[in-house]
Amino acid sequence: MINLKIARTKENAIVPTRATKGSAGYDLYACLEKEVNIKFGDLVKIPTGISVELPSSDFAAFVFARSGLGVKYGIMPSNGVGVIDSDYRGEIYVGLCRVANGEPYIVKNGDRIAQLIVVNVSTCSFSLVDKLSESSRGTGGFGSTGR
Repeated sequence: MINLKIARTKENAIVPTRATKGSAGYDLYACLEKEVNIKFGDLVKIPTGISVELPSSDFAAFVFARSGLGVKYGIMPSNGVGVIDSDYRGEIYVGLCRVANGEPYIVKNGDRIAQLIVVNVSTCSFSLVDKLSESSRGTGGFGSTGR
């Protein structure tokens, strides 16, 4: 188990938590002074009130959607997946967007808005070559392996 250092950038920030022992992600909480209404097509930047210090450049943290928000309300991270590099020390914000029509979704202080997953990452060097080796799939793209 790694030790992830967390600092509050705002007094009322909630430290990320795991919902269950088997959860891969740690819930990130909105740290708001007032409610935010998200209507269809809106993009909003929600502060979490926390910053993190990853133990080394061998790690990165990723901000993923909470499945319930996406499936039930069409609320998802506006950039797909947020990447927190090992050398970033600023507050974590979650960009949210509403991709489903309906009543505005209200984000309140303390609401769970996304999940943070810490991952071991590999760095690599690149070798420019004239041709890549053959594979059974070849250049088959989207849908090329079936349904």
